[in-house]
Amino acid sequence: MAKNKVLIVDDEPGIRFGLRDYLEINGFGVEESSSAREALDKFQSFRPDVVIADYLLEDGNALDLLAKLRAAAPEIPVIILTGHGSIDLAVRAIKEGAEQFLTKPVELPALLIMMQRLIENTRNRHKQMARASVQAREAVDPFRGTSAAIRDLAEQASRVMASDSAVLIQGETGTGKGVLAHWLHNNGPRADEAFVDLNCAGLAPEFLETELFGHEKGAFTSAVSSKQGLLEVAHRGTVFLDEIGDVDLHVQPKLLKVLEEKRFRRLGAVRDLAVDIRLIAATHQDLATLVREKKFRSDLYFRISTIPLMVPSLAQRPEDIPILAEHLLRSLGPDLGRGQIELTLDAVKALQSYGWPGNIRELRNVLERALLLSDQSVLRAADLRFESNGASDIWTESSDMTLLEFEQRLIERVINEEHGRVEQAARRLAIPKSSLYQKIKKYGIVVSRH
Repeated sequence: MAKNKVLIVDDEPGIRFGLRDYLEINGFGVEESSSAREALDKFQSFRPDVVIADYLLEDGNALDLLAKLRAAAPEIPVIILTGHGSIDLAVRAIKEGAEQFLTKPVELPALLIMMQRLIENTRNRHKQMARASVQAREAVDPFRGTSAAIRDLAEQASRVMASDSAVLIQGETGTGKGVLAHWLHNNGPRADEAFVDLNCAGLAPEFLETELFGHEKGAFTSAVSSKQGLLEVAHRGTVFLDEIGDVDLHVQPKLLKVLEEKRFRRLGAVRDLAVDIRLIAATHQDLATLVREKKFRSDLYFRISTIPLMVPSLAQRPEDIPILAEHLLRSLGPDLGRGQIELTLDAVKALQSYGWPGNIRELRNVLERALLLSDQSVLRAADLRFESNGASDIWTESSDMTLLEFEQRLIERVINEEHGRVEQAARRLAIPKSSLYQKIKKYGIVVSRH
């Protein structure tokens, strides 16, 4: 991980030299500026952890600079120094966002302790945000099972979890690629930093760009204010891009620049921002085939596939299905107000004989539906309704339907089976929730929870 960085802004070379010398001895990476304009440029490209700025600068004052710094990155603390301090000026500086307002001469050891405390406080805030959902994620084991396929994956993942290299997770829909991505982050060197994920499936290039890179005010018609992108939010942490094969060719070179140069530019901006992230990507597609078809850049493919991991499908590890089913029932039971649920031998055989095109996600749906439709503490084979059973009526009638009619019928059936829960229906249909809402509106489908 990179060492702490500080930007010193002062128009007196002697003061800059003294601060630089002391802070570099104490392990800081240091950049310096003599003016507000130069400071803003270096702030964007250097991305410091803390800024020390003299109040009076050759082209303005530190409060004017402070407003611009906070607009660019409000989480980075700023310390203002002055040779002519006043209580009114100090109060104004703190109100406008400065962390500290100090009068020169400053005792360097005290300044060092203050900087370390401010940086630690900022990191702690990031850690608290990152930990908000970690507890729930840590309870999920991506390697549950005893099959050779899942044991091989566990061994490979354990070898690379401490690496900072990009990881490409491949596997069929519903196999748990996202769960593995969380595990790699939680067990790696960035575990206490942010984990930011984005599903790229079906996203328009413009929306994907602004989500990843952010934008400046006025960058496009609806950009009424500046916005941080997910890359900025994930600074020092992990970015997980699910379904990276769907990233538009126009966006791919910008993503490659982030990986190779550790910098990017917001939409509408003129300056690059430095960023330190680890990328984990996932896809159910064959990226090598997409490269041959000119639908995915070869240089980006080679960059993200430094560490390839393949998550096996349930069809490749049928011996793990009873173990996974029992685990899912233990978590589903309390959620649905049920006690311990057991599977009969014929239910286990039925689960193992089914093909599971939706893998673990589909297995969970089948078990949840069985619990909702049965009030018994034991699930039998007759209680299990697989996707192929419920879909047969649509498939047999599909030859008489248009494509739009078929899509409408399928969406209506899945939403009904999911008791009106659109998020669950979107997962089963393997489309973003926003896209499903658009289709519901398009077809005039009535959604009611039951």
